[in-house]
Amino acid sequence: MKIASDFPYRIALVGFFGLFALLMLWNTILTPASELPVAFMLILTITPLLLPMRGFLEGRLKSCAWLAYISLIYFMHGCSEAYANANTRQFALLEILLSLMIFFGATFYIRLSGTRA
Repeated sequence: MKIASDFPYRIALVGFFGLFALLMLWNTILTPASELPVAFMLILTITPLLLPMRGFLEGRLKSCAWLAYISLIYFMHGCSEAYANANTRQFALLEILLSLMIFFGATFYIRLSGTRA
């Protein structure tokens, strides 16, 4: 890992683990869904983050690119949740922030690494 690309990668890491923790807490402790089982909601929300996780933690560019694409799903979910539900607006705004950290951190990491994913 190059020195120039170290900072964006760390931003993406903070966003990744922050979003992971937020989704776990949101769906289990903070506001669990009453109409769907908690396990189903965790599988639905956490699984997309787990798909590129191994390659992302190893710093592979292709996995970072996929994680950047996947983070846009969480961005859209956060925007719609912040607009539609005032009770969970603060969690949705945090989801937006963390997904943008992943997106821009991973994108700039790929860009500064000098090679294509």
